[in-house]
Amino acid sequence: MNVGIICYASVGGSGIIATELGKGLAARGHRVHILSADTPVRLTDYTPGLSFHRVETPTYPLFREPQYLLSLANKIVQVSRDERLDIVHAHYAIPHATAAYLARQILASTWRGTAPPAAPVPRTITTLHGTDITLLGGDPTYKETVAFCIEQSDGVTTVSESLKADTIRHLGVRSEIRVIPNFLDCSRYRRRDVGGLRARLAPAGQAVFIHVSNFRTVKRTPVVIEVFARVRAQVPATLLMVGDGPDMGEAVRLSRQLDVADDVAFLGVQEQVVPLLSVADGFILPSSQESFGLAALEALACEVPVVASRVGGLPEVIEDGVNGFLHATDDLDGMAASAVRLATDPARQAEMARAARRIVEERFSESRIVPLYEDYYEAVLRRAARGYTPS
Repeated sequence: MNVGIICYASVGGSGIIATELGKGLAARGHRVHILSADTPVRLTDYTPGLSFHRVETPTYPLFREPQYLLSLANKIVQVSRDERLDIVHAHYAIPHATAAYLARQILASTWRGTAPPAAPVPRTITTLHGTDITLLGGDPTYKETVAFCIEQSDGVTTVSESLKADTIRHLGVRSEIRVIPNFLDCSRYRRRDVGGLRARLAPAGQAVFIHVSNFRTVKRTPVVIEVFARVRAQVPATLLMVGDGPDMGEAVRLSRQLDVADDVAFLGVQEQVVPLLSVADGFILPSSQESFGLAALEALACEVPVVASRVGGLPEVIEDGVNGFLHATDDLDGMAASAVRLATDPARQAEMARAARRIVEERFSESRIVPLYEDYYEAVLRRAARGYTPS
């Protein structure tokens, strides 16, 4: 197949999964074209069969802001014609599903009345990742347009059953939605021997906890500090805060106010998180909402049990008491007690660490999930072949 993938280039989960999917499809012999405003963070080494197409967005005095939607739609048309794409796969609804719909209308208008077309109109698939539905999708400013463009897609997927339910509830989408979870390359995400790093980060043999996120409100980064302060009052421990974002300042201020600043290391954005995960005993994730929880999945793959909120798609990734602990969002004492248990019961921590790795390998490995997308593409194309009538 010849597949175009539209994604954001940032470190968010949607861009990471879209890029890794592209690499996985290329490795399976497909031709893949990634379209984005900038080079995605995971698109580093050359991958045979995979190419990148930059979406250039010029600025004109007439417009108040660059017209990314129009530039993207035009780029989809161009690449579809030049590369004869079979599939255009939009990751994140806003504005990618809209751009894919507009591009399809343009392409269809160039052959309407002839059969078959000189350049085929690709089928469009939209994958919903989270805040595009739970936050932006419910905004009246976007709601009807987003719902319409999703329903005009030839296929729709979400990364969790929770997000599927949210999509139906927030947008009233009636199209069939396939759940295909996020995934990892388990050969890349695995615990490594970095004993020297642990000795530097926890020289007195303290327990090591970690949090990785974009430090936005939904991640409740200051709450991570509050939970850790409760842990630190009971056991010697160190907290690694990996990432950056709007709540960084508040988290730093709170660590000082709660007198744990000396035990908290703010490490900023780190491209390589596996070494840091490899020294951790537990991951703290008290989010107010997680449609899936890719950071949690990365931790589990590195044998780090996760202490998290029981929200969104997290219960589909974390089995309470097996590979982590789930608590109500306001149960900070409970989260702290679970973290202390990981720090003080080495046998239980090791058992949960093994379970964490096993569950990722069995349910969320790249080798299992990429073929699900491949099969879905083929099903969409077979359905289209029975009656090629793009609108």
